[in-house]
Amino acid sequence: MKYRILTLALVCAALVSSTAQAADKLKIGTEGAYPPFNFVDSTGKVGGFDVEIGLALCERMKVECEVVAQDWDGIIPGLLAKKYDMIIASMFITEERKKQVAFTNPYYLAAMTHVAPKGAGLTEFSNEAFKGKVIGAQSGTTQADYIAAVYPDAEIKLYPTQDEANLDMVNGRLDLQVGDMLPMLDWVTKNEDGKGCCELIGEPITDKKFVGDGVGIAVRQEDNDLREKLNKALEEIRADGTYQKINDKYFTIDVYTMK
Repeated sequence: MKYRILTLALVCAALVSSTAQAADKLKIGTEGAYPPFNFVDSTGKVGGFDVEIGLALCERMKVECEVVAQDWDGIIPGLLAKKYDMIIASMFITEERKKQVAFTNPYYLAAMTHVAPKGAGLTEFSNEAFKGKVIGAQSGTTQADYIAAVYPDAEIKLYPTQDEANLDMVNGRLDLQVGDMLPMLDWVTKNEDGKGCCELIGEPITDKKFVGDGVGIAVRQEDNDLREKLNKALEEIRADGTYQKINDKYFTIDVYTMK
């Protein structure tokens, strides 16, 4: 009898230990196709601003983290299916998304922008002005929602990745596209192959219906403890300069405040 009790105790201890170890390992889901925020480099490693911020938060929480690349269209379903524990992929905090996931406080602010062929001379951004014109965006994004709402009479083309939309813009297949301002600014600035094909045009798009309350980390709605730990870690890396160091590696402004 004592042997059986001892064996049971050892099994229980092993299970507790296993659970504790599992709790100390988390997976970050990101797209890996949205430079400079997230991308896969020539060695196959996932990197970018989102990824570095995520790993800094993990270090602060004293947990081991693994980065998982996931196509954008399946990124929320992947979280809900427990393929990873959080999404750090430049996801706008919107009311529609809050119906499926919970968000941390914003880890940066964002706006959207129009991108047009250089020299197009566009001054009016209305449904009438772009009736029959070809407008592109990445599918499953708030940018796609925006062009569907604002330009219903345009020919709308949606792409699995932002890179594919950019390629069609370079090759003259789009009259206009809408994208997240910071990646678009980075792309236009570095677009050597396009020989300066394109430019950001018009006022930044800041309608909260589409850009939400900033960019947050998504977790499952029941994972409130993880959400609170991420919020605390974010405050800490802002306070000690870790966030700014990562920010300055990618941007010339503080994307947390957009100043």
